[in-house]
Amino acid sequence: MNLVKSCLDDLEKTWKQGETVHGPYSDEPLDGLVLTILSQNTNDRNRDRAFAALKAHFNTWEEAAAASAQELSDVIRSGGLSNIKARRILEVLNRVHSHFGDFSLKTLRGWETEDIRRFLEDTPGVGAKTIACVLLFDLGRPAFPVDTHIARVTRRLGWAEASMAPEEIQILMEELVPPERYNEAHLNLITHGRRLCTSRKAFCVECPLRDRCPYPERESED
Repeated sequence: MNLVKSCLDDLEKTWKQGETVHGPYSDEPLDGLVLTILSQNTNDRNRDRAFAALKAHFNTWEEAAAASAQELSDVIRSGGLSNIKARRILEVLNRVHSHFGDFSLKTLRGWETEDIRRFLEDTPGVGAKTIACVLLFDLGRPAFPVDTHIARVTRRLGWAEASMAPEEIQILMEELVPPERYNEAHLNLITHGRRLCTSRKAFCVECPLRDRCPYPERESED
């Protein structure tokens, strides 16, 4: 735990994500859920472009739910995998409406975290990372989303086994990291993976964690 804490401290000194308050995208958690679906297999810029196009084209989620999959796909095309994401968004909107009678997830704020998790798990197209993002960023609940950058960095650091799936790494990180640092640690690890510990090359000489990371030694042996 002390090793993890020292690494998190140095990541915060380097990337300073904890200095910015990263609250919910909007007052409506459903916005955050749709935004996270749009983020799947793309970058933040394309995700945001697709979400902005969606909001500009439809005045309400009710209007979006009434659209065809093809129309919705055309609107969000800039986000990539638009046919798949359009179907998922429509399934989410239909489930939310059938369960709550409207197009809002604000009711979830009064639910227990495990009840929220179970509801989202039963929602088509919603996986562990999406659930964790909604819990952490839109509902302020303890959860640690794991994306491809976090999975790579934690494996290289030796915290996670190479064979561990992202869902398993999420459970591990929720045990290793204090809940009050989930937001900061999640964002700093992503930034670290994008800037220094990239998939193509790890810039170990510049890394603030080099003295606590076994990856440079493994690389030098290859």
